[in-house]
Amino acid sequence: MHTDLFPSRWPPAHPDRIQLYSLATPNGKKAGIALEEVGLPYEAHRIDIMEGDQFDPEFVRLNPNSKIPTLLDPNGPGGEPIAIMESGAILHYLARRTGKLLPTDPRGENEVLQWVFFQVGHVGPMFGQFGHFYKFAKGKTDDYGQKRYGAEVTRLLGVIEARLEDRDYLVGEYTIADIATVPWITSLEFYEGKDYVGYADFPRVDAWVQRVLARPAVQRGLEVCGF
Repeated sequence: MHTDLFPSRWPPAHPDRIQLYSLATPNGKKAGIALEEVGLPYEAHRIDIMEGDQFDPEFVRLNPNSKIPTLLDPNGPGGEPIAIMESGAILHYLARRTGKLLPTDPRGENEVLQWVFFQVGHVGPMFGQFGHFYKFAKGKTDDYGQKRYGAEVTRLLGVIEARLEDRDYLVGEYTIADIATVPWITSLEFYEGKDYVGYADFPRVDAWVQRVLARPAVQRGLEVCGF
């Protein structure tokens, strides 16, 4: 066991288990949900990004970009430890490692990954910027930011609404694509911006969100490394 890999500030009680370093932000929730869904034993360590925990040198050693979530699997490929940064990569790793939440055929896997990257490249950045300007920067600048990003959030909700016209989940069956995206949709509640972006105009999106939130593993995962 490579015990030198574990940050001494967050020592593991069970060093043979996956170690998750996270906080229950939208991106952090993705990792917690995925771990609960696949059923692998893990330990969770709360990284307080408001206090700058992510800049601790031992954390940076695992994640050079100083972001949560970060995962350390002591039993990675070939039995060797592996540290993984970026929530989308963590979801893909856990799905491949367990054979769950991801089709095994190349066509199906690629379809899921397209929607994971749709979240990573569009939903997360745009929803996050909207939340910043609509809630946290309100009164500190003009309304350009909330208008620009609010319009893009509305457009993205429309993309998802159309996608769900003939299916219950983004790729038919429940996959890491849904896990990646739903925490960002629910962030609109935290940002107090649902009315601004016209959320009520997307009933299929809301029905899908409620379908995912009803899963017991999702409910547990949302609480991992909570505030």
